[in-house]
Amino acid sequence: MRGSCNTANLRKPESEFSAAVLADLLFGELGLPDAPVLRLAYSGGLDSSVLLHALAELRGSRRFMLAAIHVDHGLHPDSDKWARHCAEVCRQLDAPFTLQRVSVTGRDEEGLEAAARRARYAALRQGLAPGEFLLTAHQRDDQAETLLLQLLRGSGIAGQAAMPARARFGAGELLRPLLNFPRASLMAYAERQRLVWIEDPSNGDTRLRRNFLRAEILPRLAGHWPDAAAALARSAMHAAEALELLDELAEADLALCLDGDQRYPWALSVTALTGLTPAHQRNLLRLWLRRQGFVAPTTRHLNELLARVRHTPQSRQSCVSWPGVGIWRYRDRLVALPARALPDPLLEANWNLAQPFEIPGVGRLLARPSTTREVPRLRALGSVHVRLRQGGETLLLPGRHHHHALKKLIQAAGIPPWERHRLPLFYAGDRLAAVADRWVCAGFAATDDEPGLQIVWEPFELTCASREFR
Repeated sequence: MRGSCNTANLRKPESEFSAAVLADLLFGELGLPDAPVLRLAYSGGLDSSVLLHALAELRGSRRFMLAAIHVDHGLHPDSDKWARHCAEVCRQLDAPFTLQRVSVTGRDEEGLEAAARRARYAALRQGLAPGEFLLTAHQRDDQAETLLLQLLRGSGIAGQAAMPARARFGAGELLRPLLNFPRASLMAYAERQRLVWIEDPSNGDTRLRRNFLRAEILPRLAGHWPDAAAALARSAMHAAEALELLDELAEADLALCLDGDQRYPWALSVTALTGLTPAHQRNLLRLWLRRQGFVAPTTRHLNELLARVRHTPQSRQSCVSWPGVGIWRYRDRLVALPARALPDPLLEANWNLAQPFEIPGVGRLLARPSTTREVPRLRALGSVHVRLRQGGETLLLPGRHHHHALKKLIQAAGIPPWERHRLPLFYAGDRLAAVADRWVCAGFAATDDEPGLQIVWEPFELTCASREFR
């Protein structure tokens, strides 16, 4: 069956949905500020079509900026047609429209649903500026399905809380104002307003777990418990309240355990963490990872991580990883980092020091004019050649009489292991001139009475905006 646009006649909804009710939710219960910027994740389906139309109706009585974002995964042959439909609806409603095309990767490891969701949310997150709100059209039946999925995965309280009505999201916040409304109520609104929406044929594919619950399980539950979806959504609300209390407890523990610096402000002290009870440790680590936007650990991964916390590894470093994240223990600190492939060890590039320079897998480089004597300063060179460590490098530091092995300097300086393979080395001709933002070699260091350049290296971990710790 091909994707199509449909309308439908349905029974009277259990509760009435209207633009006025939506206004009370947004500016009352959800506490939106005056004149907010609202960006709707608009798929073109029934739910997001209803939300877009109701928001457009509200503009006559409330002050806010409304725009729509449509994410095209490119997974269906009609995806271009759907994008055109969404653009046309937005044109008719006088709502700015943005099309984001994404490539879905990692489907073998995560499954198609999860990989598409990750790609979609990454695109939506990038489109959100500080202080703005992203709205999604998840409704009560979606919440019930999410709770069942989480229970069948053996999730804890955070999973059982399902989808919150308001949450941090990238540089802004995420709102789900329709969670109290059943799908039937939204259908009734669409009928009254004579809306046209997209029916994605993949929604009927019961090989997908959510679709199976929607088509097979929830209707059977409703045959014995007519208010099953409402009861499940209510259970998710109770779990969310319990999660708030657990988060308050974790926040207090976080204040005791946080051991960050300018480069890694989200690092945890292992010593402080081991002073907590196992239950407090687990609760803190879940919150710590969630605050940074990482996928929650499985029970196995969490147990493995706690084992690394309790027992110091012989090398004083270790890493526990799962899709999307690696948790490093180095000396007395824990740091969570987004998973990323190592750069090509044979990387070579020329850098014009007058311009910022970004190297995939390495990070961002800057050369700032500086007269500060307390920091390593490079002579005012026009450009340098950038390479990565090959092993065996030595350097002569200013004021020293013998060369030092770079490996020894790295160990003594406490440069963490995840940075070592990305450490940029700067050459002038065939001579090593500087190492990252740490050392400048003799013969290339600016003297006290001459202008110099301070190298600034921002590893990719610091430039990953979706992992901002708040």
